[in-house]
Amino acid sequence: MDPILATLVVFLILILALASGMWVFLGLAFAATASLYGIMEYSPERIGAIASRIVVRSASSWELAAVPMFIWMGELMFRTDISDRLFRGLAPLVRFIPGGLLHTNVAGSALFAAVSGSSAATTATVGKITTTELLQRGYSESLALGSLAGAGSLGLLIPPSIVLIIYGVLAEVSIAKLFIAGIVPGLLVAALYAAYISVRCLLNPSLSPKSDYDPDDERPMEILRNLAPVLSLIVVVLGSIYTGWATPSEAAGIGVFAAIVFSAATRQLSWQVFRDSLAGALTTSAMVCAILMCAAFLSSAIGYMHIPREIALFIEGLNMSPHVLILCLALFYIVLGFFLDGISIIVMSLPITLPIVVQAGFDPVWYGIFLVIMIELGLMTPPVGFNLFVIQAISRRTIGRVALYSIPFFLLMCLAASLLVAFPEIVLWLPDVLGQSVNG
Repeated sequence: MDPILATLVVFLILILALASGMWVFLGLAFAATASLYGIMEYSPERIGAIASRIVVRSASSWELAAVPMFIWMGELMFRTDISDRLFRGLAPLVRFIPGGLLHTNVAGSALFAAVSGSSAATTATVGKITTTELLQRGYSESLALGSLAGAGSLGLLIPPSIVLIIYGVLAEVSIAKLFIAGIVPGLLVAALYAAYISVRCLLNPSLSPKSDYDPDDERPMEILRNLAPVLSLIVVVLGSIYTGWATPSEAAGIGVFAAIVFSAATRQLSWQVFRDSLAGALTTSAMVCAILMCAAFLSSAIGYMHIPREIALFIEGLNMSPHVLILCLALFYIVLGFFLDGISIIVMSLPITLPIVVQAGFDPVWYGIFLVIMIELGLMTPPVGFNLFVIQAISRRTIGRVALYSIPFFLLMCLAASLLVAFPEIVLWLPDVLGQSVNG
């Protein structure tokens, strides 16, 4: 069968399976099985042998041990008062900047992203405090909710990132290098958001009323005490990775231990908190790992059909410039983001797109960061924009209104992606400098 036609058939099978309401991991397994049986005419016994071998190999990946650990760490932090501490610690530092306390959304999300790895956890943890505070103080609803929708997505980009771990496993790229590569782009996006908020509030001061924050909270020791939990976790987790002292999987375990110690030290670690956080982590981790195992099966099925190689040769024959290729892929991912979550997008598309972009001369580390930004755009677009749903639940506003508020931040994320394409050194500079001192 023609490779382009085969690709369309595989995607059609997968889309129909997902549209039927089938769980994502079952849809992936069904698409792989149907493709091998219908297109390659493999026997059920051979398909079963391929599936069992691939599933066992993917489930045995040591790098995936970091996923449940980082999820558990985020669950523990979500059930403590860390978001309230973040707001009280950041408010005195940002209230003199044009936009005032609106910057707590951006700064708080950037900091919590460095200990969470999840966009939903970042948005929910920061938003449950800042949304109420900002709206009660008379700040612009559009900027308060829109900035949270945009900044909450930083949980996927700023390390440690669960999505980057998954990309690293599937693409066989150093996870530590991916973590390092995400720092500067993450700070760039945060800076673009902060600049936009400042300019809007300078042009229209009524968007950000003067803060009536308690002056007693401006004492340096009080600020440090409130920010200490997050800063300590950042140092422990990322410091152990970047110094080469621990692998990402080991650092995740260290982070969980540190989160438990913090919860116990602040007398917030009850049996219910421990049980609920562990149950939440187990549920999410089981879902992620099931998707990854079935995605590995689908990737192998696509490989057996020689689709990646044939498509790469087809695109090479089109003489398409690298930048036009990236533009086409960007539009492709934005459309996928309307309907699918980030993990599903990666596991579905990576076996096909990665060989193409590498063939075009792009670095796989750079492509990982670019891909995460494309997924972040999907978090701000209905109908499957997870950040929008989280903010809707917090703010009690309609999903349409929240999506409308997020449009400027969606465009700023597009600007950040364009800058990464024009200046790939933004992604690759720091890994090149620090790459020799970390474990892969």
